[in-house]
Amino acid sequence: MDCKITSTRRRARRGFTLIELLIATGTGSILLAALAIVVFHASRSVAALSNYVDLDRMSRQTLDRMALEIRQADSVTAYRTNEISFAYNGGTLTYTYDTTGKKLTRTYGAQTDTLLKECDSLTFSIYQRNPIGGTYDVYPTATTATAKLVQLTWTCSRKILGQAVNTESVQSAKLVLRKQ
Repeated sequence: MDCKITSTRRRARRGFTLIELLIATGTGSILLAALAIVVFHASRSVAALSNYVDLDRMSRQTLDRMALEIRQADSVTAYRTNEISFAYNGGTLTYTYDTTGKKLTRTYGAQTDTLLKECDSLTFSIYQRNPIGGTYDVYPTATTATAKLVQLTWTCSRKILGQAVNTESVQSAKLVLRKQ
């Protein structure tokens, strides 16, 4: 049996030309880069949202606890802008803000608890209870003996993926000592 080539035409080779391959690679690279940017920004947004929710939850829990205890305190015994002490249930209740450690601690008797971490600023202020006429403000007090209202203001923030972003939780409250 003899095998002969009956056709002398060669089939056109199938595949990509160099230009087609370069265009496909460039288009694919652009699409992958765009997808990577969208995923990166979405992950930063989710991280920022979860940080904000966590900061807000911790701030609310701390404020609720402090409000309950300060309202039931007998009197203010010591005051500085970063530390305040109360006569409370026969003992001394102290809230202290550590500026270097960025944390708020609560001390009652021999027990010390950390209420807030990553707190950028915290300020205590004391006032009299009676309001200034025609305003919602109250008179500032000069001594702890006349203090009947305590104002708390703090700001907490966190870093997201190593960068400082503005995920802040700002809390402020004026609390009246009920036993005064």
